[in-house]
Amino acid sequence: MARLPRIGLSDIPQHIIQRGNNRQACFASDEDFIAYAHWLDEYARKYRVAIHAWVFMTNHVHLLATPKTNGGISRLMQALGRHYVRYFNYVYKRSGTLWEGRFKSCVVDEEDYLLVC
Repeated sequence: MARLPRIGLSDIPQHIIQRGNNRQACFASDEDFIAYAHWLDEYARKYRVAIHAWVFMTNHVHLLATPKTNGGISRLMQALGRHYVRYFNYVYKRSGTLWEGRFKSCVVDEEDYLLVC
């Protein structure tokens, strides 16, 4: 069965979480964090997504972002994921999935939730 499309409305901030598969590390060195941050910036500009805050943990990522176009976050995360996984698999001589399924996202619609993020 096909996945349902995400609701990705413009100008609505979202809290995005992406976890490593089986809680495995998705960042093993400072260079990995730098590479991910570089591509996050590149694709955020390309797909017009404002990144307000981020936390890169060894096995997951949190982002606070607002897309300027409908579907911008999905396009950003798809491009970023494809690029970063190819890099990670090449550097660490591995294959297969790195992320635990699709990224999760929640609309930030209340001030209290924004402060928590």
